Amino acid sequence: MTKRFALSLFAVGALFTSCSSDDDNGTSGPQVEEPATYQFERNGTTTVSYDGQTTRIEMAEEFVSSLTDTSKSEAELDGMFTNTGNYFSTSDLNESTKNIRSKTAASTDYYSANTTDATAIKAQFDTWIESQVTEVFPNWNTDAVSGTAGKIQEAGGGSTRYVNAKGVEYNQVVAKGLIGGLMTDQILNNYLSPAVLDAGNNVEDNDNDVLDGSSNYTSMEHKWDEAFGYLYGTDDVLAPQLGADSFLNKYLSRVEGDEDFAGIAQDIYDAFKLGRAAIVAKNYTVRDQQADIIKEKLSIVIGVRAVHYLQAGKSGLGSDYASSFHDLSEGLGFVYSLQFTRQPGIDIPYLSKTEVDAFVSELLEGNGFWDVTTDTLDDISEDIADRFSFTVAETAS
Repeated sequence: MTKRFALSLFAVGALFTSCSSDDDNGTSGPQVEEPATYQFERNGTTTVSYDGQTTRIEMAEEFVSSLTDTSKSEAELDGMFTNTGNYFSTSDLNESTKNIRSKTAASTDYYSANTTDATAIKAQFDTWIESQVTEVFPNWNTDAVSGTAGKIQEAGGGSTRYVNAKGVEYNQVVAKGLIGGLMTDQILNNYLSPAVLDAGNNVEDNDNDVLDGSSNYTSMEHKWDEAFGYLYGTDDVLAPQLGADSFLNKYLSRVEGDEDFAGIAQDIYDAFKLGRAAIVAKNYTVRDQQADIIKEKLSIVIGVRAVHYLQAGKSGLGSDYASSFHDLSEGLGFVYSLQFTRQPGIDIPYLSKTEVDAFVSELLEGNGFWDVTTDTLDDISEDIADRFSFTVAETAS
């Protein structure tokens, strides 16, 4: 699917008329006009392209869905994760050169010099896939109890959840882990990194409008667009709505819907389009300022949802285990994703891999979710919230 089109996140975007002058930007350099939409052209043809990001999001959608298909073998699920073996439902995906695994924990800033952590993170996803097939699939029709994998139904005839012996839904952990390990890491720590945007001759080429091969964009323009694509890459209408995919876009929508964080989606969209305009204007100070806004705001999305689900999981403990375990599994995935967040202005996450691994171990200690206490969930929630600019109470919606 080709993604070369103008985008406007909100209909009201067309009403934006502000102009960012040198003084408005608070920096010296070329003037940057604030665009109404994410629409950029050269010689009457769009310069915006992020096909690869759209493809990986589509692959991730089908892959995660297949994690609850008991007819799938481990080889098939691994094949979807690596795009080997023609296991997707469409030839477009099977014939693509893209895959999910190679871009997981693969950012320039975090993992180019830290292959040990990158290897461990990829291996963790491999283990979750294997465990779904070897632990959960064989017990699909077994009633889950503490220490035994199987099925468990939500109260009132609600959804049936399929969990491991510790109460974990692997499909939820994988899905939410990819929000951090793929989408967030690639946006914040790769494509919005000066190390990527300014690599090689990118600055000189952008200054002189030297295009990337036969494409209608400079390499710098394209790198910024690829970051944009990991957030907005699956909606092919001119005014895309939030919630267009099951990953970062969906949970930005959830956080936007919380009155304590209302406006965060517009802030992120505004920063994306102003940063892209700054690249066109050759003003790299403004570009980097907008990148920092995106790094901070998208990191907050991960933090808010981690705390939200840990808190939501408390309500059914001891009664509606299925509902609690579902929330806690989502929370576990978002907790895992915290290591891919990015503090603005520096190249470190809000919580380190060591801290995240400690949280995961604490949540899964003993019989895992069957044994976890509200005190543990509160303590971890407070620790996470303390690193961000919100409180635990603000994440309730």
